[in-house]
Amino acid sequence: MTTSCTSCIFFDNHAANGKAPAADAGLCRFNPPVSQPGPDAHGLWPVVTTNDWCGHFTAQRQTSRAA
Repeated sequence: MTTSCTSCIFFDNHAANGKAPAADAGLCRFNPPVSQPGPDAHGLWPVVTTNDWCGHFTAQRQTSRAA
């Protein structure tokens, strides 16, 4: 088991929305998107690589993803 973003249930490699993943990058969907300063600007999800990691990853989430 690895504890990198690629193994996290909150990692989105863009495959679900029909887009090809950008190299080894994806989006972290753990927290809501970061809002932008302008009223017409869209929020942005944090971009992470497959080898990144954070303190939100746990083995329990890894196990529940496989189920």
